[in-house]
Amino acid sequence: MIVKPGKPYPLGATWDGKGVNFALFSENAAQVELCLFDNSGQNEQRIVLREETDFIWHVYLEGVLPGQYYGYRVYGPHEPEKGHRFNPHKLLIDPYAKLLSRPFRWDKSLFGYRIGDPEEDLSFDEQDSAAFVPFSVVADTSFSWGEDRRPSIPWHKTIIYEAHVKGLTQLMPDIPEELRGTYLALASEPVINHLLRLGVTTLELLPVHQHVDESHLVEKKLTNYWGYNTLCYFAPDLRFAVQNTKLDPLAQFKTMVRSLHAAGIEVILDVVYNHTAEGNHLGPTLCFRGIDNSSYYRLVPDNPRYYMDFSGCGNSLNMRNPRVIQLIMDSLRYWVCEMHVDGFRFDLAAALARELYEVDKLSTFFEVIRQDPVLSQVKMIAEPWDIGAGGYQVGNFPVGWAEWNGKYRDAVRKFWKGDLGMLPEFATRISGSSDLYEQSGRKPYASVNFVCCHDGFTLMDLVSYNQKHNEANLEDNRDGQNDNYSWNCGVEGPTEDPSILQLRLRQRKNFLSTLFLSIGVPMLLSGDEMGHSQKGNNNCYCQDNELSWISWKLTPQEEKFLQFVCELIKIRKTEPVFQRRKFFHGRAIRGSEVRDIRWLDINGEPLTDESWNAGYIKSFGVYLAGDMIEDVDEQGNPVEGNSMLIFFNGSENPVSLTLPKRREDKPWTIVFDTAKDETAPEEYPGGSAYPLKERSLVLFRGFREKENKQENLSSS
Repeated sequence: MIVKPGKPYPLGATWDGKGVNFALFSENAAQVELCLFDNSGQNEQRIVLREETDFIWHVYLEGVLPGQYYGYRVYGPHEPEKGHRFNPHKLLIDPYAKLLSRPFRWDKSLFGYRIGDPEEDLSFDEQDSAAFVPFSVVADTSFSWGEDRRPSIPWHKTIIYEAHVKGLTQLMPDIPEELRGTYLALASEPVINHLLRLGVTTLELLPVHQHVDESHLVEKKLTNYWGYNTLCYFAPDLRFAVQNTKLDPLAQFKTMVRSLHAAGIEVILDVVYNHTAEGNHLGPTLCFRGIDNSSYYRLVPDNPRYYMDFSGCGNSLNMRNPRVIQLIMDSLRYWVCEMHVDGFRFDLAAALARELYEVDKLSTFFEVIRQDPVLSQVKMIAEPWDIGAGGYQVGNFPVGWAEWNGKYRDAVRKFWKGDLGMLPEFATRISGSSDLYEQSGRKPYASVNFVCCHDGFTLMDLVSYNQKHNEANLEDNRDGQNDNYSWNCGVEGPTEDPSILQLRLRQRKNFLSTLFLSIGVPMLLSGDEMGHSQKGNNNCYCQDNELSWISWKLTPQEEKFLQFVCELIKIRKTEPVFQRRKFFHGRAIRGSEVRDIRWLDINGEPLTDESWNAGYIKSFGVYLAGDMIEDVDEQGNPVEGNSMLIFFNGSENPVSLTLPKRREDKPWTIVFDTAKDETAPEEYPGGSAYPLKERSLVLFRGFREKENKQENLSSS
């Protein structure tokens, strides 16, 4: 091994075929040591980094190969009251490490202060942590991608499937047992066949960056199953990697992406850049805290011993520091360019826009992404809130971003729950939420619509429980959201009552029908298509067991429900009117009486202002004109399709609908009725009556003849 000065860029450990360049940012360090270990984790060799350029410490070691274990020890002031927590007794993970040697193991030596000392974090601990902290590993990133091509699904044609790597695959019987719960399981034929059968276009994965199980969970023999406690923004989580195989975790992840791309499916990662696993001032010293605490973390200005916390997890990354912005941008580009992912969903994204205290949509973070030639071309989804003051920012993210639309979720839940006064809000949400996105120049696909996600009730539990039941989390049922807008249909939890079971099934159909017939980007929670229940637990973040894992043993009824969901998605993908790129006008267009959307009462007549303002209206219809989409396809041809008619009955009583008349007296063809097990494609003339049961939805199709250029309702 020959020691050379090396270069300050790129940061991290970079192998060039002859040796490895190591580079680490620390503005306030007095000295940095690179520590090399053999594969047993022993025989530590320390090399002082004597080169420092613009606060980046660097060295080049000729002869070092991929697979080398390493870490850092960083010297500097231990003055927590001033924001500095240097402690060279703690081995530190490289923030740019692309691979770790082993999972985390908790031990008192991981803390920079003496546990139990009256001075708490002001004390100084001299125990060496090298035996417990994972080693960073020099990675060989080479991989044969072949002809891998990104599916590049347009936003308006995107259908997202949110899943957990292990939860989706752990109980899948057709996957070899040794592969279950891993990246390679997601690359397997059974999983891909299921996704293709559903018809989803995009797989959104819960966090796959290396995470840490919080110590209080480990003490309770629980784990952070969801993984929203990440530390290494470049390293794939080892828990999803197959052991004892020639493919390292990097290659396994890439194999997964390549296989999904080959099937035409995009991969989006849920990423957590708002905080790290080092927690608050009493947390462990694993990485950033020991490298340069005051640079990497947002500290309380008047008392820098403590951390600003916009996530509820103890700390917040310092988005005011250019090197922190660079860390996040380098991580994002790495996952796009090297790992070939297609986009990101940002956990608690509002926290990333807090340069001062308020959320600023013109913050540096968003501006840097907007001008980046790589990241500006992939899908960016914000969870548009955090726990700080003013943190609920639905509708306030800039152009180029889509958002989880929490207002859509709540409105749809309340409507089908039977709440009064929901008609205006419900209609706004299912038609694209123009009130949130149009004024800022965004399109309907800025709204990621969902009824359920990983955080909260599953669809089955949404219709089976009025209250959360989180006792398994061992927090006395205090955790998790209290306001779920759920309804148990008459009995809390499991029941054998056939009438309640039938009602729950209908409600599930209503929810998903609403989701896939709404304008915007639909997101389906994995397992909801198969009746997955978490027994009323709406916060399964720590349940790495069958409470969270999806069962593939479907009853005949659940198999029929799965087929219903597949047909729903097929309808969405084949009917252009549900894939709008532009908002509805809702008024006469081009000097005619043709309208692109019309809201109807149960008599088939336009809803009056009185009806809109009446808080008791729970039954209504919406007509979507297939020849007024006002868009062109990729070849420049006008986008036209069938007209669609949806009637919603959220009331407790059946209603008799009068179908509106169509031009030339053409009939309506029923597509499905959620109150029926099966629906034959019968024709109904305009003006005829249709009986719609309580709490149900019916969809009609108005087939359009190609020569007819103006398909619309005859009444104006």
